[in-house]
Amino acid sequence: MSKMVTLRLDESLYRRFQALAARDNRPMSNFIETAALRFVESEQFVDEFEMEEIRANQDLNKSLKRALQDVKGKRGRFA
Repeated sequence: MSKMVTLRLDESLYRRFQALAARDNRPMSNFIETAALRFVESEQFVDEFEMEEIRANQDLNKSLKRALQDVKGKRGRFA
């Protein structure tokens, strides 16, 4: 079920969003929703280049494996 959210924008930002939404031929609410979702997805997930850096970092991977073993063995304190 959809929920309504009130958003206060200054005039210049409102006009900017309005123009961008019109350019895409969609409602401003859809434009803002899509932009917010894209931001959240970009913050939650790493791209392929970041993932390759993570995989290549041997020290980080060893540390993560030790941490996983600690979790499985219920060792340490977890807040």
